[in-house]
Amino acid sequence: MRIRNRKVNVRLVINYSILTILFIYIFIHSILAIVDQLTRATTHLEVQAQIGCNGRQEFCTRKYSNITQIATHDAPFIGVLPMENQNVDITTQLDAGIRFLQAQTHRNAFGKLSLCHTSCLMKDAGLVKDYFKIIKYWLDRHPQEVITILLTNGDHLNITEFEKPFQQSGIVPYAYVPHADANQWTLDSWPTLGQLIANNTRLVAFVDYNANQSKIPYLLNEFSYFWETPYNTLDPAFAQCTLDRPASLKAKPASDPAVRHRMYIMNHFLDTKVLGMVVPNRRDAKQTNAWRGKGSIGEQAERCGGMYGKAPAAVLVDYFDRGQVFKAQNGLNGFAV
Repeated sequence: MRIRNRKVNVRLVINYSILTILFIYIFIHSILAIVDQLTRATTHLEVQAQIGCNGRQEFCTRKYSNITQIATHDAPFIGVLPMENQNVDITTQLDAGIRFLQAQTHRNAFGKLSLCHTSCLMKDAGLVKDYFKIIKYWLDRHPQEVITILLTNGDHLNITEFEKPFQQSGIVPYAYVPHADANQWTLDSWPTLGQLIANNTRLVAFVDYNANQSKIPYLLNEFSYFWETPYNTLDPAFAQCTLDRPASLKAKPASDPAVRHRMYIMNHFLDTKVLGMVVPNRRDAKQTNAWRGKGSIGEQAERCGGMYGKAPAAVLVDYFDRGQVFKAQNGLNGFAV
């Protein structure tokens, strides 16, 4: 009996020790993040000038598939805690020049589609319909801009559950619908940004799983149009450019038409491990989001471009306001840096 009690006591001590260490880590991480936020508060994010199409006259005649965009990974998860990937809200991201937003979705405890990080118990950033309303409000006031959204269907819900938030937000009239089946789609099938703006179809929406364009034609199947490099990277050098998703393409060479005719997303957000948990690496974000140097956006993009013969269509980043993401975007699009 005493031995059993000792075992129980030892387990309790171990569990409490782990919880204490975790609490200390979160506390220190939060204090450092708050200091970082206060330090950066003196540096105001510039608002991108509304020139041409998405801030560049040259983009007006470029096809959507021939433009590299910096994309905010987990865009709605804002704050200083380990499960939060951005420092500023959606409107500020858009004002600064972000035109590609990625977000996780899950069904919350009330059965509503919500913006949740891994689970709604960990982080719930609000309803998907309200997220769409923010984007619609911004589009209403910026008629020369095209926004891309990528949703992850974390619970693999029936795609029809996404229709209601789209309809309730009023954003559907802005949504782009391809003119042909994805199986016949190539990079050259995409319209130019100028054409999207002229037609006022200035929202391009994708979802990763369970898409059905016969039911919701404006919510496009991500993997019919993109493939992705690996994510949850712990290597600060970002030495990999392998095709990670979709699984159906992993064994195919770069020369295969199924690979060549898709755009690709370069995952360039760095994680770190704390007590076995993978969390965003805020500390090294400035170097991770640099244009040049070891582990920079430019270095990984050169590596991937050498393998696949083209630049990424999107570069997913955490803490976009740290580093030189727009300098990288200009460089990858062939503009002066």
